[in-house]
Amino acid sequence: MANVLVAGGAGYVGSICSAELLRCGHAVTIVDNLSTGFREAVPPEADFVAADIADSRGLQSILVQSKFDAVFHFAAKALIPESVSNPGIFFQENVAGGIAFLEAVRAAGIRHFVFSSSAAVYGVPDVLPIPEDAARNPSNSYGETKLMLERALQWYSSAYGWSVAAFRYFNAAGATPTAGERHQPETHIIPLLLEVASGERDFFRLYGDDYDTPDGTCLRDYVHVLDIAQAHILALKIAHRPGMRCFNIGTGTAYSVRQVCDAVAEHTNRPINIRIEPRRAGDPPVLCASPRSIQQELGWRATHSTLQEIISSAWAWKQRPAREMELAT
Repeated sequence: MANVLVAGGAGYVGSICSAELLRCGHAVTIVDNLSTGFREAVPPEADFVAADIADSRGLQSILVQSKFDAVFHFAAKALIPESVSNPGIFFQENVAGGIAFLEAVRAAGIRHFVFSSSAAVYGVPDVLPIPEDAARNPSNSYGETKLMLERALQWYSSAYGWSVAAFRYFNAAGATPTAGERHQPETHIIPLLLEVASGERDFFRLYGDDYDTPDGTCLRDYVHVLDIAQAHILALKIAHRPGMRCFNIGTGTAYSVRQVCDAVAEHTNRPINIRIEPRRAGDPPVLCASPRSIQQELGWRATHSTLQEIISSAWAWKQRPAREMELAT
């Protein structure tokens, strides 16, 4: 079993991945500054350190004393609209802070690194479904920062003998019985639609219905957060292989925004009021993964990522008993 440091483990994907690591018998220490994460999202079995990854000096004692086998790096600013309107903070936190973190990891002698990257590195793709060797031309600064840290990690792997896996998530979604999506502000499509279905929000803003797609709305590849967590756990099996590998995490099937709206309305049996808005800057018309590499090299399969299971799990988590919801706020 591995001793894993999880940076950003109080966030949506990081906390669920931490819970799955613990369920598999691994030891987990979470580092998070709680700027966007939640202390109550940290699994109780995990050790927790309130710290910023940019504080390399402060992290060094933790990294050295605990003798970690691997680092999982989820910590980042990730709101696409904000990355378009205020790119500076994204470069400061995701790139400058990320490099400071890499240096702390290097000083501790840890050589296995798993990076939470993004399909945003591709921008508007020139081939579908998108393979890992497709052109990378980000449409927003968030994607640019992910690509910049990927490039840094490539140099770290070649110069320092690191084993690096970079996972390019497509649209993470869904929930477990105890954890789900919670952002402030909320920007992800399924939580927003469920807020409309539950009466917390009057309408759903649909940004652009004039794209060159079958129904005019953007197409996205949705992958359940449990399947993302499984990919990270599988990455521990290649810790002994030096070099860097990039993997898409997606299903190879894309759904339009309207299809997701219809699916939520059908599952919840509640009407979804939609307001059409102009296109949002930085949104590619289509993002759909080719998962062939991760399937062949890691043996990964998306076992929870049907649209029905994603929506049903998120709706069940949202409807959990009121007392549990009070404790989670």
